[in-house]
Amino acid sequence: MSQSATITQPSSADRSKHEWAPLPEVGSLVLEVCESFRSGSPAIQNFADRLHAETGTRLIDWVDHFELPHDRSLEQRMVALGFTESAADGRAHFVHPGALLPRVTFVKDNVRRMFLRVESVADFLHANPGFDRKRVDGQPGSALRRACIDASNNVELWVIERHGHPADGLSDIAGDTLRRVLAHEEAFRLRQREFADDAAGFQHAGELIAAATSDLGRDSACDLFFAAEREYWQSRNHASRVQKARQDALGLGWANHDHHTYRSGRSQFSRLIAVLEQLGFTCRERFYAGREAGWGAQVLEHTGTGVVIFADVDLSPEEVAGDFSHEPLPNRDHLGTVGLWCRLHGEAFLQAGMHHLECQFDFDAAREQLAALGVASMKPFTDLPFLRQAFTKGEWWSVDEHRIASLLSEGLISQEQAQQFREKGALGSHLEILERDHGYKGFNQTGINEIIRDTDPRKQ
Repeated sequence: MSQSATITQPSSADRSKHEWAPLPEVGSLVLEVCESFRSGSPAIQNFADRLHAETGTRLIDWVDHFELPHDRSLEQRMVALGFTESAADGRAHFVHPGALLPRVTFVKDNVRRMFLRVESVADFLHANPGFDRKRVDGQPGSALRRACIDASNNVELWVIERHGHPADGLSDIAGDTLRRVLAHEEAFRLRQREFADDAAGFQHAGELIAAATSDLGRDSACDLFFAAEREYWQSRNHASRVQKARQDALGLGWANHDHHTYRSGRSQFSRLIAVLEQLGFTCRERFYAGREAGWGAQVLEHTGTGVVIFADVDLSPEEVAGDFSHEPLPNRDHLGTVGLWCRLHGEAFLQAGMHHLECQFDFDAAREQLAALGVASMKPFTDLPFLRQAFTKGEWWSVDEHRIASLLSEGLISQEQAQQFREKGALGSHLEILERDHGYKGFNQTGINEIIRDTDPRKQ
């Protein structure tokens, strides 16, 4: 299937900053480092085989970073390919600003270390009693915890959990801080989502975020918030519960998440962006799929946690030229796919929950394994050498009568469509299966346009 990955940005300045491209040589170099660990450690090879067979994921999908003895030749190759160097704790850290790949850090000893990202080190050790369980670095509730789970022939395998802590240094957590972490975690999990006025719902969320940020800082608050968001989405999506059980059986959690997608009505879109910016997100590239598609999106990224947001909204061509993420969008006399979804189910940030979570997998293996468990996938909407994407079949949700009646009274749906929504409900959420290669960090606008059309409730 031949596709082109196109991205529309609002200005030349943004284009230079956010026009992502596949980087085969960069991706190959990092995969070469990853494969050297597999070949040098039977434990790593065995666990990589289990990841593929039991979760449909690849070892590279879980790598947080590598630590290697200084290698002048490797350093020169990385610099030549555009990696940038930073120094911390007396060590050299290399990342590529245009790629989504693990960091490479040079250390002063002769030990090679691979760190796998998990949601909870304790959960991982509980699920994998065969690994070394002698010591966990970092107190329970700390922003960073890690454990060495295998060491042989100067090759070590570690697991690491981060909670808004992108650096490698450990720090103690005071008892009063831990109590605040638990209190804000609970507040986010129990967040009220149903309001007579959606604006009040955004205000309520903003107040919870402000309190958590004041006590814990933005990065920790963001980490807690999105753990709660994934939990709420999962409670309403069968496919996610099936896959989460598979990943939890290996103690991994959702640490392979790629991005979180919200759908928003036009009248609430600027509020959605504002509350995400309150959490510390910055706007990345914008998308516009064209006049016929009638929708656009703002991508946002949080550097402290690595969380990426895809925020969808109905949009006209004329509005793309303006700052549609921050200037209020007026209501219109018709609804696109995104707007109708929100009117049927509620704002994704509030009542409905996220439209989908996208995680990184071995694309074919994940789809085949889930199909064997009764979770079917839709036709892939991106099938490129460096990016493959497909939704699981959508979760059908019932629709409240007051929402149907409101849409009818405004002439936004027909009597026939209203009856269909009463009897059958409407498509709700999905799990998205994604495979990234060549370090590609962007998205495929053409394919996304197709899947938006395919998930329009009026076409089901």
